[in-house]
Amino acid sequence: MANLGVMLDCSRDGVYTVEALKKYIRILAKMGYTSLQLYTEEVYEIPEEPYFGYLRGRYSEAELREIDAYAAEQGIELVPCIQTLAHLSGLTRWPEYAQCTDTGDILLAGSERTYALIEHMFAAIARCFTSRRVNIGMDEAHSVGLGKYLDEHGYRNRFDILKEHLARVGEIAKKYGFRPMMWSDMFFRLANHGKYDYRGAEFPPELAALVPENIDLIYWDYYAGEQEFYDGMLKAHKNFGRHIVFAGGAWSWVGFAPLNGLSVKNSKLALQACRENGVDDIFITSWKDDGSESSLFCNLPSLFACAEYARGNFDDKAIAQKFGKLFGIAYEDYMTLDLPNICLSGKDGVLNPCKYMLYSDPFFGFLDCTVAAGGGKKFAATAKKLEKCADNKEYGYIFRTLADLCRAVKIKYDLGVRTREAYAEGREAVAALLPDYKKAIKRIEKFYESFREQWDIECKENGFEHHDVRLGGLIRRLEHCRKMLSDYAEGRRAAIPSLEEKILPFPFADSPCGVETCFNTWSAEALIHQ
Repeated sequence: MANLGVMLDCSRDGVYTVEALKKYIRILAKMGYTSLQLYTEEVYEIPEEPYFGYLRGRYSEAELREIDAYAAEQGIELVPCIQTLAHLSGLTRWPEYAQCTDTGDILLAGSERTYALIEHMFAAIARCFTSRRVNIGMDEAHSVGLGKYLDEHGYRNRFDILKEHLARVGEIAKKYGFRPMMWSDMFFRLANHGKYDYRGAEFPPELAALVPENIDLIYWDYYAGEQEFYDGMLKAHKNFGRHIVFAGGAWSWVGFAPLNGLSVKNSKLALQACRENGVDDIFITSWKDDGSESSLFCNLPSLFACAEYARGNFDDKAIAQKFGKLFGIAYEDYMTLDLPNICLSGKDGVLNPCKYMLYSDPFFGFLDCTVAAGGGKKFAATAKKLEKCADNKEYGYIFRTLADLCRAVKIKYDLGVRTREAYAEGREAVAALLPDYKKAIKRIEKFYESFREQWDIECKENGFEHHDVRLGGLIRRLEHCRKMLSDYAEGRRAAIPSLEEKILPFPFADSPCGVETCFNTWSAEALIHQ
């Protein structure tokens, strides 16, 4: 294996402390990884750009140099992973950057202010990282050229916009001695109606010319469950005539709990395809979408398995045994961290009921169609299983956090359904339900304390304010709902109109209403009108 790395998301509220990253680096080295990419959208210091990472807990230059030096001591190449086109919502929120914003979180291609900013990015990372490899991002810029760019230049072929922007970024990278890599999805999306799929894609004849010679292409895929698809995508990437990097996924971005089982299953297929297609530059992503809710160390089984697959060891039983010897905890025990997501279905799918039912509003339960009979008991049983590992010296706090989450979800899971049922029965039934609201609040408060402890162990203080708002808001909402129910039960309120409105079926894009559902954006699951 020419290179085996991990990409760690440090930009979704959770900015990991230097000490936590040092521990993470030591673990990666023990597993046989050779590189670590720090995904930092705008959470690193740029002296010329004071609003860059402002109030976000950004890494100072001294911190980055310290991490870089420590990684080198452990045999790990620390690679900067930045954004030079999209995923910069933390930056574009500031009026200072209005002139170089196309639309949303996308930078304005062609703007000299944009390229001044990007040069400042490169100058900063050049001072902090010894590696001269860099991931420049450029993924998921779905609306590039359709905002301010459209106003200023009219509609242009977006392949041309991307090509010109890439050329400018490539020149800046070369000036600072960097060899960039970039996510490849935008080329496929522009060629295939927004789909990251080789099937049906219509690329321009001058395909190879779209990507500068000094830029490598990253094919990322965390979803495909068939080796045939990985094979097809890898072959399609080779048509660009550039060095190909593959990025798999250690699922840590669907709420508080990971999906190690799904990660391992898909990664095994992906890495087999990489071996057969001669791709030996690989890294595994650990994204932290929507607030870094999961622990930094929740994916150790996935990362360990991927390291073994990359070396040609596909014996899962042997992998599990090796994991237990290295970490002092059984592989099967560590995999129980998945259970808050999968305990209802027992399947390795893309689902996270422990998050969306935690935040589901008991009066406006548009997700209550997913409530399954006996679901609360399954969360209670899961809490007991997780608690068995809560005394582990190194990682017990992660199990404790998720056990407390499951205890909260146990009572919160069907609270909305039971509230409507009680309201339909009458005031006595509503009165009988009120203690469950108090119990739900107490259990959420207990989960909050455990989650805050986990955050303090791993992350800087910045970013947790979002969880203060989310969990604090949830508690306050339950208190408000309880007060309305109490007033109704005691005759001080004639009715609760929101409980009389019919709940319509929820139109899930990928699956029918049921237990196999993923709903991962707090603002969408907690708020009716955003």
